[in-house]
Amino acid sequence: MSSEHDKMLAGEMYNTRDPDLLATAHRARALLAAYNATPSTDGDARITLLRQLLRSVGDGVWIEPPFFCDYGIQTEIGINTFINVNCVFLDSAEIHIGANGLIGPGVQLLTAFHPLRARERITPDWTPESGDSPFRTQAAPIHIGDRVWIGAATLVMPGVTIGDDTTIGAGSIVTADIPSGVLAFGQPCRVQREL
Repeated sequence: MSSEHDKMLAGEMYNTRDPDLLATAHRARALLAAYNATPSTDGDARITLLRQLLRSVGDGVWIEPPFFCDYGIQTEIGINTFINVNCVFLDSAEIHIGANGLIGPGVQLLTAFHPLRARERITPDWTPESGDSPFRTQAAPIHIGDRVWIGAATLVMPGVTIGDDTTIGAGSIVTADIPSGVLAFGQPCRVQREL
């Protein structure tokens, strides 16, 4: 029998109210509260907290608070990557961000999703006592290559891969894979030209 965490990482329906997942989420929130309250002058404390929170954090990573993630343990960030204020990483599936990246303010990396049809999305006969979530949830990983710049207020949807050396224009909604070495922007995000 697979755990809810295993189901989540396998892209299967999982129970977001599973006690083990909730414990991981609560741990992440405690570390995030500490991180977001740590002064910018205390870089050592910040990197220590990030390395407790996230699966992998390369040297030279800087995340401007406030920052939010669901679990943290599914997120990897390569060396010298800068993540600006108000970013949200819903890391129900793996999020991989490569080296030397720039993530603009308000960027959201969203791995979780729900069935489109309400009858499939809503848990039948749900009650608060059931221990289940009232909504069915799945997740798909996001992979961002090396030397990628993602402009402010961009949304990256579940299952998307963005190739190395690519720039995503501000305000984009990235719903499909974007290749390496291009400028892409729009809603939905589309390749505009090679770089």
